[in-house]
Amino acid sequence: MEIRHRMQFSHINIKKILKKTKKGSLTREIAVIISGMVAGTILLCLLLNTVFLEPYYMKNQQRVLEDGFGVIDDASADGALESAAFDVTFDNLCANGNITVLIISSNRTVVRSSVNDPQQMLLEFMDIIFGGKNEKVVTLVEREAYLIERRTDMRLNSEYLVLYGTLSNGNLILMRSALDSIRESVKLSSRFLLYIGILATAVSIFVAVFVSRRITDPVLKLTELSKRMTSLDFEAKYEAAGDEKNEIDELGEHMNVLSHQLEHTICELKNANNRLLSDIEKKTKEEKLRREFLSNVSHELKTPLALIRGYAEGLRECINEDAESRDFYCEVIMDEAEKMNLMVKKLLTLNQLESGGETVTMERFDLTELVVGVLQASGILLEQNGITITEYPQEPVYVWADEFMVEEVITNYLSNAINHAKGEKQIAVRQRREGGIVRVSVYNTGDPIPEEDLNKIWNKFYKVDKAHTREYGGSGIGLSIVRAIMETHHRECGVQNHAHGVEFWFELDAGAQE
Repeated sequence: MEIRHRMQFSHINIKKILKKTKKGSLTREIAVIISGMVAGTILLCLLLNTVFLEPYYMKNQQRVLEDGFGVIDDASADGALESAAFDVTFDNLCANGNITVLIISSNRTVVRSSVNDPQQMLLEFMDIIFGGKNEKVVTLVEREAYLIERRTDMRLNSEYLVLYGTLSNGNLILMRSALDSIRESVKLSSRFLLYIGILATAVSIFVAVFVSRRITDPVLKLTELSKRMTSLDFEAKYEAAGDEKNEIDELGEHMNVLSHQLEHTICELKNANNRLLSDIEKKTKEEKLRREFLSNVSHELKTPLALIRGYAEGLRECINEDAESRDFYCEVIMDEAEKMNLMVKKLLTLNQLESGGETVTMERFDLTELVVGVLQASGILLEQNGITITEYPQEPVYVWADEFMVEEVITNYLSNAINHAKGEKQIAVRQRREGGIVRVSVYNTGDPIPEEDLNKIWNKFYKVDKAHTREYGGSGIGLSIVRAIMETHHRECGVQNHAHGVEFWFELDAGAQE
């Protein structure tokens, strides 16, 4: 009853364990395989025990009977059968072999017996010899001195092995071994194996689940790691459970290395892809700028070329033969040619700046001295246009920059201010230092720039008032040059409208002041 209870309890626990394991999981498979192997082994042992144990026992008992007969026959030949010295050997033979022995003389006198009632065994001996009992007999061994038979008592339903024959000294011998005990032993052994098998199977499932989880848990970690890697998540890393590392832990470390390498490779690929996209975008932009450039250049050169051609044809045809007219025609041609030359120079300068071919030479210089120099160089032009300089720097201000490029910026700002000055026709050049930055501004009185054009005036060839620009020979390139120069210096430039004028400004790094 207790064994059945334990079996039932184990069966319930096994069910619970198997339910907890995921169907189709490695843990379940390992548990089923190990428990199946244990159960199969137990069933095989049970089958072998049931089928082969009894025949093996009978064969062994047959050999015991034959060996016992040999020992007794040797003693009879030596004349020691009835001696006291043979008593111990005889008792051990009967006890160890689980046999009963009866030796009688030719006149039916009991020589030796292993039972307390030899007369009863003598009667059974007579019945065996003469076949007096209702028995089923199967002869197993037939020798010259003895026979071995398998006898079944039909009345008592008992079975035993019998050896009977004649010894060397002429005495008769009867040896018998009961087989009923072996049958009980086989049944008991089979039952014991069944209980042990059930218990062993239950224990094997527990052990298999425990062991398999020691194996499958790292595998599950690797599976989760691989899933995250397929999603390009490389933050997850495999961590060994203990200090001692097995093959799975080594695989986990290799997975970590693989994850790092993949992350590094993907980063490189992304960077390369970004560079490629940037190159494509840059090339597309350059192609667009090239087309715009050619279109603008063609447009800008069309008018002066037409004028030059027209006046040149006039000279060739001698439309006006007087010297004054010819001089006028020549001046127009020279003037338009100079405008074209100036525009080409500016375009070359701008192209050098935008392509990065222009080298920036950083040096410390006095910005005030540079501004005053540009104003002095433009004195005649200021006077011709009736423009007054109301304000300009007086105190030295030192900056770090390319002096030649800064001079180009100031010249372009001042030229732009001169060409667009109206009303009071005043220009003011100011300098203001704020921390490590010096801001330079050029203000001129006149019409403010339309708000929609403020961001466009820095584009090449863009003109707010094309008619007015044409009058003074503007190309729309000067401000583009300013922006390009400031970009090479990594500094800002801009424009601001005022109530009665416009102010252009740029910034430079301040140097140590003397």
